[in-house]
Amino acid sequence: MSTAPSPLPFEGARLIVVMGVSSSGKSTVGQALARRLHAPFLEGDKYHPEANIEKMSAGIPLTDADRWPWLESLAVAMHEAGEKKGVAVSACSALKRSYRDFMTEKAGEPVLFVYLEGSKELIAGRMQHRAHHFMPLSLLDSQFATLEPPAADENALPVPIDEAIEKSVDMVVKALPYLKSFKRKQ
Repeated sequence: MSTAPSPLPFEGARLIVVMGVSSSGKSTVGQALARRLHAPFLEGDKYHPEANIEKMSAGIPLTDADRWPWLESLAVAMHEAGEKKGVAVSACSALKRSYRDFMTEKAGEPVLFVYLEGSKELIAGRMQHRAHHFMPLSLLDSQFATLEPPAADENALPVPIDEAIEKSVDMVVKALPYLKSFKRKQ
């Protein structure tokens, strides 16, 4: 029996994806986390092709075929940002395990998924007060139908969305003490 300390569950993941359904707070928490880590922030929505934006704006859920090129583009960009700065944070729904596995494969390195979890009622309330976003409230049901919360064997950290943003960021940072070892270029 080894007496060596067990590695931290997220050890080695310098790419962080803040994930969850629309309006769970991915961009807000992701930006706050990136600021705290002095890391670049990649807004996942900006990597969607125009055809995806048009479909969602029209209330049409995306298919897996629509998502694969978007997920690959974001994963590659995350890897490149991580190479430059030592760590990178992004916001992406990453609703299915197959999407998370695909992103990790395309990034070519471990990815930590920070799962923002909350009730459909809370998130629907947020969506109703959200202005200037292409995702209509009518697609929330399809988001929850697609959602596969991360399993215990995934590189994921669940964070409840009913906390203050800074408390959520604190939870993530405390779970990732090894990130201090990355030499980030400011």
